[in-house]
Amino acid sequence: MSVNTHLSFTFDINDGFKVFARKWVTEENPRAIVQIAHGMAEHIERYDEFAKKLVAEGFSVYGNDHRGHGRTAQLNGMSGYFDDEQGFERVAGDMAQLTSVIERENPNVPIFIFGHSMGSFLSRRYIQLHGNRIAGVILCGTGGNLGLSGKIGRLITRWEIKKHGRQTPSSRMNNLIFGGYNKAFHPKQTDFDWLSRDEKEVNKYIEDPFCGGVFTTGFFSDLLEGIELVNSPQNIKRIPSTLPIFLISGSADPVGNDTKGVLQAYQGFKQAGIGDVTYKFYENARHELLNEVNKEEVSSDIIQWIQTHL
Repeated sequence: MSVNTHLSFTFDINDGFKVFARKWVTEENPRAIVQIAHGMAEHIERYDEFAKKLVAEGFSVYGNDHRGHGRTAQLNGMSGYFDDEQGFERVAGDMAQLTSVIERENPNVPIFIFGHSMGSFLSRRYIQLHGNRIAGVILCGTGGNLGLSGKIGRLITRWEIKKHGRQTPSSRMNNLIFGGYNKAFHPKQTDFDWLSRDEKEVNKYIEDPFCGGVFTTGFFSDLLEGIELVNSPQNIKRIPSTLPIFLISGSADPVGNDTKGVLQAYQGFKQAGIGDVTYKFYENARHELLNEVNKEEVSSDIIQWIQTHL
């Protein structure tokens, strides 16, 4: 199947926000829709290659640039920042708004969510609030409760917000969260070796004007609050018990604490009574599985999982 790769659009949120989105559509009626939630400090167009693979299997793909990211940040004039209040909730709400667009354009077609990294945490909030709207969720590069380091991080963000305001870039939080991610990898070529073993993909990330950068105190506050929120047992119980969940991670992904955080998330789903939860770890793979040296295997596994849940 061929694909039109230039279908971009915007949609409006009731708080006056304008969100940039992309869609890759099949020539015939799609078998399913995959809605992508991208990670921190990146954007939806990085998923072009993956989206085309999905289209080749008869799926249409939709995704948006989150608030503070990519072209959505350009449209609204604020990079590295979610919102003045309840930023994490608002971004999860934007995802639900995109689902409404998908439902309008593709009535009665099953929708699957694919969330990567920050997008996986947002997807976990989404399924706590809107899980009955979708047919399944794939969580890529997710993690568990941050525990003490998360509490320390929230204290620092509160102090920095008090001193500098919510919209000031926070080098301290950037170093606290990302400083340790590269430690395990030798020899180091870049500050982003933790993303992938594929040097070309890492360099593409570094050269992308919509990737990287130091995010704001308000953003870090919202993200840490969101991670705590989605890992709360009471909130996990809000997920429909029949919703299929597939967790995938690299065994050397520092975001998932080398699989320990992913297993913690898996156990949380199981303890909440969710029946169809599975996971797969890819040996020696790092954070961005769709840009790893074994990305064909990863894409194939995702497609196969979706096909078995149609």
